[in-house]
Amino acid sequence: MKSKTILWISIGLISLITLVGAFSAGFIVAQYMTTNSTFAVTMLPEFGQIVHARQGEAGTPQDLEELFEPFWQAWDLVDEQFVDQPVDEEILMRGAIDGMLESLGDAHTTYLEPEQYEMLTTHLEGEDEYEGIGAWVDTTGDYLEIITPMPGSPADIAGLKSGDKVLAIDGEDMTGVDGEVVRKQVLGPAGSSLKLTILREGEEPFDVVIIRKSINVPSLESRMLENDIGYIHLFLFGDKSKEELRQALEELLDQNAQGLVFDLRGNGGGYLQSAIDVASEFIEEGVVMYEEFGDGERTTYEARKGGIATDIPMVVLINEGSASASEIVAGAIQDRQRGVLVGANSFGKGSVQVPTTLTNEQGAVRITIARWLTPEGRTIHVLGLEPDYIIEITDEDREQGRDTQLDKAIEILLSQ
Repeated sequence: MKSKTILWISIGLISLITLVGAFSAGFIVAQYMTTNSTFAVTMLPEFGQIVHARQGEAGTPQDLEELFEPFWQAWDLVDEQFVDQPVDEEILMRGAIDGMLESLGDAHTTYLEPEQYEMLTTHLEGEDEYEGIGAWVDTTGDYLEIITPMPGSPADIAGLKSGDKVLAIDGEDMTGVDGEVVRKQVLGPAGSSLKLTILREGEEPFDVVIIRKSINVPSLESRMLENDIGYIHLFLFGDKSKEELRQALEELLDQNAQGLVFDLRGNGGGYLQSAIDVASEFIEEGVVMYEEFGDGERTTYEARKGGIATDIPMVVLINEGSASASEIVAGAIQDRQRGVLVGANSFGKGSVQVPTTLTNEQGAVRITIARWLTPEGRTIHVLGLEPDYIIEITDEDREQGRDTQLDKAIEILLSQ
């Protein structure tokens, strides 16, 4: 298999279980390129092993030989003394890679074994039909995690909630299985059923049976509220979001909207370009976000000119289901003091992973190479965004059909 690096210019590995065509594996815009890095190949005479060191980087072959002496000593001891012989050295090698990446302490930097990687690179029959359970998910943690179910979807009807983790599918343990592999196992033809074992904070694991269905995912909905306040709920950052948002804004402004509620609750993310386009409708100029790499280097993304809603007073609604692209837009609006945030703390997903295939068909490694920062340099990842006004919706509110977060947003706009 030809070695290559797959650069995922994305908000992160957050996926929509129903949309696995354009949005599979984390709303990606992928570029495939051959690795151009130059390597020096050194034979360690004592152990007869090859060590690859990047030319021009710290660490001489002698340094590496000394560094790896304990490793090869342990390798030889296992190879010679372990009780169950013969030892499968291929499994040892994979375990060494897995342990190395795990030691970094980043749940998103992982090793994909060949079988897992094959599942991710093989077309799944029927995946373009967008059939599944209807939930935004995070594929980059220890378990597949629900960001938020889509309203009215099978996941929503089954009672899945933000933060739920999938421990098993149809009784098969998902511990240690890559999140993208788990996501593909959740997909399936409409009408078929699956049993998910769910871990929810503060509760014992429980099983949920869900019937898959075909789901039409709208990009947004919009309407006029009372008191000349416009309302737009953006569900995802897709390739048509820019045009659909512009049309919705034009219609609301034509109806003399004097304020705007921009609802990003439950929006699990999308294309980076779409996030910049959406933010640019509300921010006239300047920084929208930074992409920061490990060496401190930053790539700056600025608002594009031509936004038609750069002056209208606005409030942005977020909650625990607002992730990645949603957090970029909301963070930019908050930092630029373009509007205020109302709701609950956002999900906290803002990192970039680069998968690279390994030689000899030994799977791939996926390494976090950068994180997203707001215009003020705040990190989104893990921490998420804290609203200017923290408003929780209680179970009683839901039972009574009250949207206290929207009510607060309207109150703020009327006061302005």
